[in-house]
Amino acid sequence: MLAYTIKSSKIVNHIFIPKYYDPELKRELDALSNTHDLLLLGDLIDTGEVQIQTGHEIGKMAYGTGKIPFVRTSDITNWEIKAVPKQGVSEEIFEYYAEREDVREGDILLVKDGTYLIGTNCIINAMDIPMIFQSHILKIRVKSQKRINSHLLFLAFNNSLVQRQIRNIQFTADIIDTIGGRYRELIIPIPKDAEKRAFLTEKIRGALDTRVKYKAAVKQMPLLIEKILDTEDTSVFQKFFDQSIDEILTQLVQDTITLEFGDFTAFRIKNSGIKNGIILPKYYDPAISSILEKLSCTCKLMSIQDLVDDGIIMLASGDEIGKMAYGTGGIPFVRTSDFSNWEIKADAKQGVSEEIYQKYAEKEDVQAEDILLVRDGTYLVGSSCMITTADSKMLYCGGLIKIRVLKSELIDPYSLLGLLNSYIVKRQIRTKQFTRDVIDTIGQRFKEVVLPIPKNPAVMNEISSRVKAIIHNRIDARDSILQLSREIAE
Repeated sequence: MLAYTIKSSKIVNHIFIPKYYDPELKRELDALSNTHDLLLLGDLIDTGEVQIQTGHEIGKMAYGTGKIPFVRTSDITNWEIKAVPKQGVSEEIFEYYAEREDVREGDILLVKDGTYLIGTNCIINAMDIPMIFQSHILKIRVKSQKRINSHLLFLAFNNSLVQRQIRNIQFTADIIDTIGGRYRELIIPIPKDAEKRAFLTEKIRGALDTRVKYKAAVKQMPLLIEKILDTEDTSVFQKFFDQSIDEILTQLVQDTITLEFGDFTAFRIKNSGIKNGIILPKYYDPAISSILEKLSCTCKLMSIQDLVDDGIIMLASGDEIGKMAYGTGGIPFVRTSDFSNWEIKADAKQGVSEEIYQKYAEKEDVQAEDILLVRDGTYLVGSSCMITTADSKMLYCGGLIKIRVLKSELIDPYSLLGLLNSYIVKRQIRTKQFTRDVIDTIGQRFKEVVLPIPKNPAVMNEISSRVKAIIHNRIDARDSILQLSREIAE
């Protein structure tokens, strides 16, 4: 769309934003009228078929008071809530809001306020409950299955025709972008063919179930890896994966990122124990030394620096390409907020042109099975993901560390990712974190982190195979969701 004209009589509510009246989008929607019911979301709300409400702002003083997730806009990615959300609240605070928010399995959460995150959505499953959510998010519940169900509505929300509508109704209110109450104007295309509706519903349920099962594994892996490192019992994983999803959900650890910071303790160290003038108490956490000493019986303890010096891995950082490059093309420029649950977002916030990509591609040299780890940020520090063949054409920012395994005899990429997500490693990363200027970072201290590498090859192979299965099953299911979201409007 370059330019078009409309009559003044067609101006709605004094809205003079050209994209709001996009004639090309209207033509594409009208072309579906023979094969699809074009349902206006506002009508579905008025008839009681769909119910919508927003969450609450609980105040920062409530953050970190407990383990029940307080879901914010940045906690929703790749059609799911992060396995370990940033903030948790106490049981008391949860009970205060729980009845009013009333989150149930099958509800859809959709981001209504923000900028790039507007339109991001997920469908709630049993693993996500209990939770409360913030006011920038809409909770959408299908009350009547007569014309639409939650799975079809979820697919429609992720079709490009609806996502483009969301972008077109977006506007700036004060200092934040929003869609306000304009979500009522969204036109939802639902196939008239009952067989197609049934097919899409069955397929999306299967894909989402796969994502949930292996997301549960991502959440539980720190605990499972700790057990297998300590006991060398390779049946730990098998016992977990042999269970049904309902059985798995009853065992899941309920935690948020704040758990990685550890509990408060008091201890003393001698002046001679102070390193490089660092006087942060958490840096010398004695509990970590105790755990590592215990693991030394079954594991070879090697720092990241040791692995670099021995030529086993290599580290590199990305580039800051400048905001003028944002939005110039469709090649992902991956930033610290663009991945979670061990994978990159299917729709990274920023894209760059082929010309800009070629300028940095050789230097950054991203390959499948590279690992990205967040170096700079706050809650995101230490988050990591695996690059797959589907993601390898990309650039990444300077706040990320790229880790590549050069010699896999001691440790391969998948076992390395698993160990980086063990509790003992995550807690070490948090103790190395410090504030530089206006942002937190681990800087060069990442090289001090000690990995407990299993001495028993069978244990290492088991960790590697399980991590690999998690990644590839989740990616396959992610690709299925993308394809199904296209098919709903075909």
